[in-house]
Parts: sequence; structure tokens; C-alpha cells
Amino acid sequence: MGLAAVSKAEQDELIKEQQTGVKRVMRILGDIFVPIIPVIAATGLFLGLKGVVFNDNVLGLFGTTTAIIPDYIKLLVNVLTETAFAFLPAIICWSAYKVFGGMPVIGLVIGLMLVSPSLPNAYSVADPMSDVQAVMAFGVIPIVGCQGSVLTAILTAYIGATLEKKLRKVMPNALDLIMTPFVVMLVTFLVVILGIGPIMHTIELGLVHIVEALVNLHFGIGGFLIGATYPLLVITGLHHTYTMIETSLLANTGFNPVITLCAMYGFANVGTCLAFFLRAKKPEVRETAIGAMMSQLFGISEPVLFGLQLRYNLKPLAIMCLTSGAGAALLSIFGVRSNSYGLAVLPSYLMYIYEWRQLLWYFVISVASVATCFVLTSMFAVPEEVLGEE
Repeated sequence: MGLAAVSKAEQDELIKEQQTGVKRVMRILGDIFVPIIPVIAATGLFLGLKGVVFNDNVLGLFGTTTAIIPDYIKLLVNVLTETAFAFLPAIICWSAYKVFGGMPVIGLVIGLMLVSPSLPNAYSVADPMSDVQAVMAFGVIPIVGCQGSVLTAILTAYIGATLEKKLRKVMPNALDLIMTPFVVMLVTFLVVILGIGPIMHTIELGLVHIVEALVNLHFGIGGFLIGATYPLLVITGLHHTYTMIETSLLANTGFNPVITLCAMYGFANVGTCLAFFLRAKKPEVRETAIGAMMSQLFGISEPVLFGLQLRYNLKPLAIMCLTSGAGAALLSIFGVRSNSYGLAVLPSYLMYIYEWRQLLWYFVISVASVATCFVLTSMFAVPEEVLGEE
């Protein structure tokens, strides 16, 4: 028909350009965080294994203690467990810089500058017990590192990539190779470290405190609200904002209670699938249910959402949301929290092996969520239209 062939990359770029408002923000956040999830998940697994191996109760079963572990082993393990979080702003800046259309290596270097050992460590400055003080520029501007600051890293990448693209349009070719990175790195670093960085980190810590306060509301109220509303965020695509919050929590507290509360949604979905598979008589519904359950067991929930819960009068969705909220409330009451993110349903148990009580309560409540959603869906939410033979 005379139409030019369009590659998948060009299609994706066209879709990005057409998206506006909240959808565009969600797409950007997803593109930034999806590439770094494997690294954070792997680090969480390292932390979990460290919690098991470097545990006197576990080693006591073999008649020994952590005192026998050589210092060099502890050193090597600390490198495995601490590096990703120590340089988290650099990793995020690299990913975001690529999303915003700049040269990723420039973003990586600027991100490393934000957490340079030459700068006062943000955690040490914030610790009243340490003797580390911020360096004062012009007598009024505190200069500190940006350790643990996700928002600062994203904004840094946006500023740097935007400046780079503008410079490349006007910079002579003979100077572009050297002068563009020079100007971008200099200007972006100074703007962030002298102005934006301290402000954004303060805002981010405020958001972390708000989320922690919500999670720790008495009687599991905060947990119920998060667990019950998370499925609705997935439907609308707004759940990507949670990834940013989870990353901030991990970087600043070492734990991530948010993904724990959201995780019950996946287990409740499994209960929905089992109810439809066992009660429905129509072959295509049973096939949808078993296929959706297989994908949900490893964290892909859209087949359940759109193939069953939204399709049949919303009753399965309502029961799943209530079950997810109830499971999250119990997890909140018992103080269960993961040490990573990015793992859902079956793989998610790996995020709790660092402490046996955490793993035990998570396992019990997750299984109870599956059973509860299965029973309630079987009793009240499987529609008549799928109960009869074809």
C-alpha cells in the first residue's frame, strides 16, 4: 500500500510521544525502574542468604557461631550486599538518563558524582551520633552526598539529558565529543549538588515517613488500605509509583514493607483462578483460569484481572480486593516486611528468608489469602453463565 515499514522501537517512541499526563509519567517510571529490578532483587537475595548464614541461631544447629567466620568472608559478603544500595542513585540516574534520551554513560558518571566518597555521606550527616558535618558552600548551602535519594537521581537525569540534547544541536561537530559531556557534567552536577539535591532529598524523606506512618497505623488499617487499593492501581497503571516509593524505603531504611502489603493481591488472584477453574464448566473459562493462574504464580496479574475479575460483574474483583486488604492488614499487624522488591507470589518467599519469623508469618498469611479468596469467590462470585455445560 506504499506505507513505510515501522520498527518496534519507532512504534514505542510514537506511543510515548502520544501519551500525556499520568499515563506518560507512569510509562516513564516503568521504563526507569524495570531495568534495575533484577539488580535490586538479586541484592535482596544476597541479604536474605546473609541473614540465614550469619545467624547464630542457624549456626547453632551445627554446633557453631558466627565467631568462626573469617573477617575476609564478612568483607566479601558486605560488598555483595551493600554495593547496589550504596550506588543506587548512580544506577537510577543511568537508567533514567537513557529513558530521557541522553548518552547513558554520562548519566552513570553524574550519578556516581552524587554519591562520591569525597562528599559527606548523607546518612552520616543525618545521624546525630556521628561527627560528620555537611560542608557549607557560601556559608549557607549544605553540601552532602545524595545517598538513597531516588527523586534526586531521576531529576538529575532529566536535567542532564535535556541539556545534552540541546547542546548537541548547537555544538560544532569538532567540539561535540569533548565539550558536550564537559558542560553537561559540570552544569548538572553543580545545579543538583548546590540546589536541587538537598531539597529533593528532604521531600523524599518526608514521603518515606508518610508511607511508614500509613503502614504502621494501628490495627492494620494502613495495611488494609494499601492491600485493598493496590489492585485498582494495577488496573489503571498507577502502581509504578509504588516502585519509586519502595526504592526510597529500601535505600533509607533497609526494608520494604510496601511490597509485602501489595503482595497479597497476587495470592488472592490465585484463589480467584482456582475457584473459576474448579467450578466453571465451560472449557474456555477453565482454560483462561488455569493459564491466568500459571502466569500469576510468577507475578503477571493482567490475565486474571482482565480475563476473569473485570469480565464477570466485578464481584470477583471486589472479593479479591477485600481479601488482599485483609491479608495486608495481618502482615502489617505482625510487622512483616521484605528486604527487596521485584519478586511476586512464588519467588517472593525469597525476600523473607533473612529471618525465620518473617518467612513463617508471610507463608501462613499468603496461603490463608489464597484459601479465603478461593472460598469466597466459589460461594459468591462465580457467575451462573459459566456454571452450565457448553
